[in-house]
Amino acid sequence: MIIVSQFTGTSLWFAGNAVLPDLQLAWNIGADAVGIITSAVQLGFIFGTFVFAFFTISDRYSPRIIFLICSVIGSLCTLTIVLFCSDLTTLLLLRFLTGIALAGIYPVGMKIASGWYHHGLGNALGFLVGALVLGTAFPHLVRAIGHAFSWERVLVFVSSLAAFGGVLMALLVPDGPFLTNGTAFTPRSLSLMFRKKDLRAVAFGYFGHMWELYAFYAFVPFVLSFYNTLNPAGHLDISFWTFCIIGSGAIGCTVGG
Repeated sequence: MIIVSQFTGTSLWFAGNAVLPDLQLAWNIGADAVGIITSAVQLGFIFGTFVFAFFTISDRYSPRIIFLICSVIGSLCTLTIVLFCSDLTTLLLLRFLTGIALAGIYPVGMKIASGWYHHGLGNALGFLVGALVLGTAFPHLVRAIGHAFSWERVLVFVSSLAAFGGVLMALLVPDGPFLTNGTAFTPRSLSLMFRKKDLRAVAFGYFGHMWELYAFYAFVPFVLSFYNTLNPAGHLDISFWTFCIIGSGAIGCTVGG
């Protein structure tokens, strides 16, 4: 159930990118929008994760409830694009807020799993990151299946799915027996952790991966579109193959975990 909820919640991550071609036509958005829209979500996620960690929010309160609240907030931000948004500035703000909400979904989902798996945590987290990858790719699949769907329907479907996943987490996943509570943020712990060579290597690799990996995710549709331009006879379904290319990473995540 944690995996299912993680999948549904993280489907918000690239919902804006999946319908970007439609938004560019409807709102006359420039071709460079993909970069700033992707960065808005990433910056929101970084900011949100820092705030969650600094105030130890998921240690002070039940992470399941935080997951639910953030799933609903992310869902509402995505739904607001459909109901009230009609310009790039508002879209960027809503995607930034969605990134903050994702900070209460992806990392908090991993904390929930760590409360249940004292042994075999690596395997469990491998499945969770795999769910993240599939969730990231999923809006492209929705768009591929429903070619007749408007971009509004795609976003409504994804936002509804995310809210549903938050409800599932809150109702069907109790707090685990290994869940840690009551910890406080101590600046000294940062210097202590970074004295460990192995942790430094992993941390710096992680700090970079979100930019290079998600840049790849963002530009896969453009690479496929360029392929179609060069090969008009072999026309590819861009949304479907974007889902396949991004989603295939879930295999490596689960095996690696």
